[in-house]
Amino acid sequence: MTQLITTELVELDQNLGNTPEAVIRHLASKVAAAGRATEVEGLFADAFAREQKTATGIPGGIAIPHCRSAAVTEPTLAMARLNPKVDFGAKDGPADLIFFIAAPDGADQAHLKLLSKLARSLIKKDFTAALRNASSREEIVELVDGALADKPAAHAAAVPSDAAATAAAGGATGAAGASAVAGAGAPAASSGPKRLVAVTACPTGIAHTYMAADSLVAAAQEMGVDLQVETQGSSGAKPLDPAVIAAADAVIFAVDVDVRGKERFAGKPVINAPVKRGIDEPAKMVQEALAAADNPNARRVPHFGAEEQAEHDAEEKGEHIGQKLKRALLTGVSYMIPFVAGGGLLIALGFLLGGYDITDVADTVVVENNFGNLPEGGLAIYLGAVLFKIGALSMGFLVPALAGYIAYAIADRPGIAPGFVAGAVSGFMGAGFLGGIVGGLLAGYMAHLIGTWSVPRWLRGLMPVVIIPLLASIFASGLMFLVLGGPIAGLTAALNNWLSGMTGASAVVLGIILGLMMCFDLGGPVNKVAYAFAVAGLSAGAADNQAPWQIMATVMAAGMVPPLAMALATVLDKKLFSLAERENGKAAWLLGASFISEGAIPFAAADPLRVIPASMLGGALTGALTMAFGVTSQAPHGGIFVFFAIGNVLMFVLSIIAGTIVTALAVVALKRWAAPKTADTVESVPATV
Repeated sequence: MTQLITTELVELDQNLGNTPEAVIRHLASKVAAAGRATEVEGLFADAFAREQKTATGIPGGIAIPHCRSAAVTEPTLAMARLNPKVDFGAKDGPADLIFFIAAPDGADQAHLKLLSKLARSLIKKDFTAALRNASSREEIVELVDGALADKPAAHAAAVPSDAAATAAAGGATGAAGASAVAGAGAPAASSGPKRLVAVTACPTGIAHTYMAADSLVAAAQEMGVDLQVETQGSSGAKPLDPAVIAAADAVIFAVDVDVRGKERFAGKPVINAPVKRGIDEPAKMVQEALAAADNPNARRVPHFGAEEQAEHDAEEKGEHIGQKLKRALLTGVSYMIPFVAGGGLLIALGFLLGGYDITDVADTVVVENNFGNLPEGGLAIYLGAVLFKIGALSMGFLVPALAGYIAYAIADRPGIAPGFVAGAVSGFMGAGFLGGIVGGLLAGYMAHLIGTWSVPRWLRGLMPVVIIPLLASIFASGLMFLVLGGPIAGLTAALNNWLSGMTGASAVVLGIILGLMMCFDLGGPVNKVAYAFAVAGLSAGAADNQAPWQIMATVMAAGMVPPLAMALATVLDKKLFSLAERENGKAAWLLGASFISEGAIPFAAADPLRVIPASMLGGALTGALTMAFGVTSQAPHGGIFVFFAIGNVLMFVLSIIAGTIVTALAVVALKRWAAPKTADTVESVPATV
């Protein structure tokens, strides 16, 4: 097996810059210079993107930037002992020991296990003290190799004798700690130790997953608590024994990603936090789990194995009310889109076969005719009527689905029924999209509130299936009928009339605004608001009222620009993009043509200050042009592949091409002439191919 670290990958007591970006770039250059990566920029971009998601600094003056990258050819460690220290986001201050872990996309399990073992060793104080006392690169390599082979630190003589024994909240056990029973050998209370289980997981699954596990085990051991951890990392996961889970008093989820098999822990009191908190504050998390075990009102893992309730997630993460609302609205929109996408395309096909007049005869044709009794106009009219009616019925679920899943995001399954009912009432009252949002929020918060009531045991089984849907439906739908429906319907009608009357310059301004929104966060909340606004009005479009169709065309065209532009930019100047970005650029052609704005996200994540403004510039141009030329779309999705549903398709394509070229040229110009300055200490190392 190839050695993970060599002396040429070690820097001792060097000034590598004063930011994590400079340090990571320098270490990436060391990896490339050693022939273990094909290029510096691709590796740096992947590592720094990971750093921006979650800071890699941990207590004790240590940082472990890490990533998987297509640029890496073999698993590698690069180490730097910094002077001066650099702040990597740890709570106790800047770091002087930096280990850069670079793994290939397809790293084998043996190498990944070694990388994980090193990460766990870094939270042992005797090991880190030996690293700080090492006088040469050779000693560093020897210490790391010893840690990977489970040997004691050969150079730990200078470490204070109590260094290993003082592992507190941020300490850890050995490499086997994550799967060991922490209570073994620990003093037990007279009534027996409390039993806890935990799951740790991070997006990369190399470092934080295992360090959090060891920190939690060490903290539990000091408290005399029996804790077993399941690490859902890249080097494999061994599920906890069901009997161990059943016997546990509470569960800790220290995760940045979804827990696999969460239903196994159903009904257990739960403490949920980011994986880094398991490293920074393991003792506090154990204490909170012990308190939850004794609290009958503590938050618990849902019995139905669904996602955690949005409200509870918000409380755990300290979200503000605006963030809670955003989460609920985006959930509603995401579940609504399939109804709209299928329904909209079917309506477009109905128009294609039956013409615009199909709206007047569709109901009669589908009821009175069949293949043996075709209507006047023949098979095309009959099929057009059938397709149009299926699409119209699907679109009829737009507002109920939106409201139902907004309520679901707030109150989970008990909120679905009252949310759908409130949405149906909104549609009946003519309150439309806005009424669906209001009704969904009312239904969700009422269902959540009723779910917190303390009721007798015999009534608990009826709460989610009878009591909560009944009372929440009466409250939310009653308010819509008696108080809110009429005013919201009036507002909706006024908004539709205003949009229908927009022509000339005012329509162009609306196109610019929609284009900017679609390109601002590439599939995020602002993008989704613009998209939801367009699809909500799509069903109101008609031959004599094409404004909703124009808005839909504008939103779709602008949303296609960012991925297409990034693909074009990688062709115009390949040197400005990493190997991974160039590969993403190839896929972005198809993603952009299909109206999948998220195809530009890899580029925006690596360079947001250049990619996003350039995308907004092109999106605004495309939005203005589509509105100015009166382009329409009766389909809510599909991009160029639903050309048959697009009116004035030539100008649709030309508008997209114009925005794509502007964005591509802008991002190339920004990357060439607005490049960030790196620290003087960062040497330029040619990529090794």
